[in-house]
Amino acid sequence: MKKGLTRALMLTAVVALAACTDPNNVGNDVYLSGDPTNGVDGAAGDPRSPAYFQQTVGDRVLFAVNQSTLSPSAAQTLDLQADWLLQNMDFSAVIEGHADEQGTREYNLALGARRASEVRQYLIQRGIAPNRLKVVSFGKERPLAICSDESCYSQNRRGVTVLSAGLSS
Repeated sequence: MKKGLTRALMLTAVVALAACTDPNNVGNDVYLSGDPTNGVDGAAGDPRSPAYFQQTVGDRVLFAVNQSTLSPSAAQTLDLQADWLLQNMDFSAVIEGHADEQGTREYNLALGARRASEVRQYLIQRGIAPNRLKVVSFGKERPLAICSDESCYSQNRRGVTVLSAGLSS
């Protein structure tokens, strides 16, 4: 029995490692950006690329403590996101909602969901089709900065727009 379990675990590990050998094999709906220094499509200098969206337009907005209300700064960023999405109709997005480490897991999941929904609603009001936007909440499970200080907390209270190529139904 023990030998069979060991063999099964080894086979699972080999299969998992084999799946990781091709970094470009991440699915048909994910857009991989090119080298930002070579000027090809997908580079940060290409206004149609996700790298441009992330670095120039801005892929995230920040929230105040225990809030899901958009600040004027967040609205400006979302206006730019909406403009980009309207010009690049072949992209859809998942809006991630995040919270800082304060509070319970359940509270932060709910808060992250409210934040992601608020971002989605704003983009819809700016003309983005609802079927192009999905939401997910990670609560406090995926911190960007790790420390028990406001400097970290403020970075973790965020909504992030993650692009993918192709419309989702």
